[in-house]
Amino acid sequence: MPGDHPSHVAQFIAEVLGGPNTYSTVRGGHPHMITQHLNRHLTQEQRRRWLELLLASADATGLPDDPEFRSALVAYLEWGSRLAVLNSQPGAAAVVDAPMPKWDWGVPGGPYRG
Repeated sequence: MPGDHPSHVAQFIAEVLGGPNTYSTVRGGHPHMITQHLNRHLTQEQRRRWLELLLASADATGLPDDPEFRSALVAYLEWGSRLAVLNSQPGAAAVVDAPMPKWDWGVPGGPYRG
């Protein structure tokens, strides 16, 4: 991965969890993120390792440890990483007008607000 990948991931996840819309403004939002995964042939093993590293980074950087935040973070990372694997397989295509996911917690009906 390119050296700037961690900062792009941080911008994307921050926006998904309610932070500034930097990723959408600078990088092109969810459609751009999908195009970055096309034809990468990601595996479940790679996905699990990526998730493990992200959660270790969350601990190392001091992100909140409370159950509600961590539950929302893990739920989004599981959902998003599984979507990345699907979008990395042959034949996948980016949806040009795909909305940026918005993840929340404590909302009836689930955490995803499309």
